[in-house]
Amino acid sequence: MAAPAKYRLGERAEDVIARQATPLLAIEDGGFAEAFDRFADARVVLLGEATHGTSEFYRARAAITRRLIERHGFSVVAVEADWPDALRIDRYVRGRASGPGEPVFTRFPTWMWRNEEVADFVEWMQEHNAALPEAQRASFHGLDLYGLRGAIAEVLAFLDRVDPEEAQRARERYGCITPWQTAPAHYGRAVITEMHAGCQEEVAGQLTALFEQRLAYSARDGESYFDAVQNARLVRAAESYYRVMYEGSTESWNLRDRHMFETLRAIMEARSAKAVVWAHNSHVGDAAATEMGWEGQFNIGELCRMAFGAHAVLIGFGTDRGRVAAASAWDGPMEIKQIRPAPTGSWEAAFRDNAPVRSLCAWRYAHDVREALSSARLERAIGVIYRPETERGSHYFDAVLAEQFDAFVWFAETNPVSPLVGPRRPGAPETYPFGE
Repeated sequence: MAAPAKYRLGERAEDVIARQATPLLAIEDGGFAEAFDRFADARVVLLGEATHGTSEFYRARAAITRRLIERHGFSVVAVEADWPDALRIDRYVRGRASGPGEPVFTRFPTWMWRNEEVADFVEWMQEHNAALPEAQRASFHGLDLYGLRGAIAEVLAFLDRVDPEEAQRARERYGCITPWQTAPAHYGRAVITEMHAGCQEEVAGQLTALFEQRLAYSARDGESYFDAVQNARLVRAAESYYRVMYEGSTESWNLRDRHMFETLRAIMEARSAKAVVWAHNSHVGDAAATEMGWEGQFNIGELCRMAFGAHAVLIGFGTDRGRVAAASAWDGPMEIKQIRPAPTGSWEAAFRDNAPVRSLCAWRYAHDVREALSSARLERAIGVIYRPETERGSHYFDAVLAEQFDAFVWFAETNPVSPLVGPRRPGAPETYPFGE
């Protein structure tokens, strides 16, 4: 898709947003998520976020997801988080056995998943599942590939239980990449600048070894075998990701999103289930309708549309102003930052000036709305880093909203997430995944 002509102010988008955007109840109201019943026929509903640190986005996604699980048969929650950390959450919410381990989501950016909003949703999942037979319980999974150390540990722990001899061979294979498991970004630098041979064969060989023993291992413990395979896939993908990240951002981005999509599809197939995805707008919205795609990048949203067609629903989230939890630099401390009001000519400005302060604008089957929103405008993306002083250059890109999403959730003013601090909640069991 070629980049379209720039949107000219004064055309139909503002009028259509004013007519089509419908008010939403407060998130805490039991009726808030009813507006999303229209998407229940999908196989996968992808819920975005314009920032990684906005409370309203997390709470709204939780409310929508609860509705889809309780009323519409969805039973997979897949998030933009590392598989090993999310695995401990999954074991908790489904009542699966879990040994002692490190607290989850403790690497930068800790506030992205280690917050009160996520903890509340996790507690709801655990309570909801407790009343159901094991086969009907909703699961929680991570799609991302950054958890190299935890993934290696999970593979080895599984093999220690089912095949100690193979566990020793796995330690030998993973020994190639083990020196970098706590600082994997240095691995790619070693391959590029120090002529290190790389560990492609070793990590791929370990995944192959697991596949070769599929019948024997899955007969012992099919659920744990599936987890081990996904962790081994993560190790292989992470090795590739850190190796190519020094060669170009497009290739590393595409590798990461392909891995997340393939993980999502593997989960859905293994559980024969409908899924809800939580990830940033830049992953959820169809990249082909954005500046990213015009420069060669693709993402989960685009791949889901290719795989599931009309059975994939992509929902973006946006805000104009307020406060957000973010850092000023990678590995920097979390700060509470003021979000600058969106500039004239952006999609955020169009919603600010024409939509109810808390609203849903949907155009999945509304062709007239799609046509009105089919020109390019600026759209904001705040990740774990936010630099208001360079916002125009570092946080805005061109996008065709009608092609990027099927609907857009709007909160005019928003607040930051509440990071979890201190010890485990009083009365929570020892297996509680957020515990210290």
